[in-house]
Amino acid sequence: MDFNQTVKRLYANAQPLSRGLFFRKAERGPVSWYFVATILIILAYGLVMMFSASYPTGYYRYNGDSYYFIRQQLIFAGFGVVAMAIGASINYRWVRRWTWAIYAVTILLLIGALFTTTQTSEFHRWVNLFGVQFQPSEIAKFSMILSTAMLVDRYRNQRNTLKFGFLYPMAPVAPLLVLLAMEPHWSGMILMMMIFFTMLLCVGCALRWLVPIMLAAGAGVAFLLVSQNNYVQTRLEGWTLFSGDTSGMTYQTRQSMYSIASGGLLGLGIGNSRQKHLWLPEATNDFIFSVVCEELGFVGAVLCIGLFAALIIQGILIALRSPDLFGTVLGIGIIAQVAWQVFCNIGVVTNTIPNTGISLPFFSSGGTSLLMLLAEMGLLLSISRAGNAQIAAQRRRSQAAFADRLNRPRQVYRQGM
Repeated sequence: MDFNQTVKRLYANAQPLSRGLFFRKAERGPVSWYFVATILIILAYGLVMMFSASYPTGYYRYNGDSYYFIRQQLIFAGFGVVAMAIGASINYRWVRRWTWAIYAVTILLLIGALFTTTQTSEFHRWVNLFGVQFQPSEIAKFSMILSTAMLVDRYRNQRNTLKFGFLYPMAPVAPLLVLLAMEPHWSGMILMMMIFFTMLLCVGCALRWLVPIMLAAGAGVAFLLVSQNNYVQTRLEGWTLFSGDTSGMTYQTRQSMYSIASGGLLGLGIGNSRQKHLWLPEATNDFIFSVVCEELGFVGAVLCIGLFAALIIQGILIALRSPDLFGTVLGIGIIAQVAWQVFCNIGVVTNTIPNTGISLPFFSSGGTSLLMLLAEMGLLLSISRAGNAQIAAQRRRSQAAFADRLNRPRQVYRQGM
């Protein structure tokens, strides 16, 4: 189906779509409860594994406090579920009017991170605000998704051109990339560009130029990475994809391989991982999937991947059923963030790709990431409600038209009598 015709069909409604805080009654459909159930199952799975992976680190490094990580994660999970419920109850189009306000706050936070002193002077990725430490890059991902969706929707009729299909959406993304490079946060930059290009590609923006641009961007990023004389170069040199010799791997990847190999088919049992006892670095964050493999084995790993696959597929369907282009692009961006993070994290843990330092959604420790992800799931639920309302309205119109066709011969017969 031609995407241009699809967009024209979406905007053929005589009645404009509301942009208030709440949906009109006719636009408010039922919640996609299967999607809610999938989110909550993944969240519960992630919290259990996060506690199992984190209690040794909390005990050894935080004065015997085994609940140090899970306590914070549960608090943010609680706030995140509330944010998801609020996001599902409001009109996602209302968020659009706050695009530039959110973008401005994001820029200020990223600049503030550059002047924030942390334990590692090489990186400036955190901001301490009101006693809460968080990474502005997590907010930057959503800001980028929101601004891209808004600009693609605004210039939807000219999105085939280079100017309106790429340059305009790219304009607000460029400052975010520059600030992330100054932190430096290369994995955040790479992830943001993958999400951005996925959004443009899926809705047919500047297709004639997009593939060459993507190739050039990939070559540019590769050149920047290999030319670094820091931790990036060490990680690239320690990537041995086609070698069974673990001696050339980085320490993190080698310990990850030991964890996965120890799990076997059914694993060592929940809580019985040996590598998480300070052998496996970042067991609570980037390498938590290794703990899943060690404790629950191949079966637990497949279950984890299957749940994420179900979430991603449902998210794609929700985005495609949106009643407007803005909801479609926004939904694609949100679910692309989850999909790319899952792919990159599991790829790193299994030594499929070089170590990028990207967390596993809903599993890795990190309050900002969890809170933002659950809030974004709320917006996806809001999009699903609008889409479900439109589908229900189309079904009612089809039933009415069918009933009218059935009654028409009867009416003609009566008139003949």
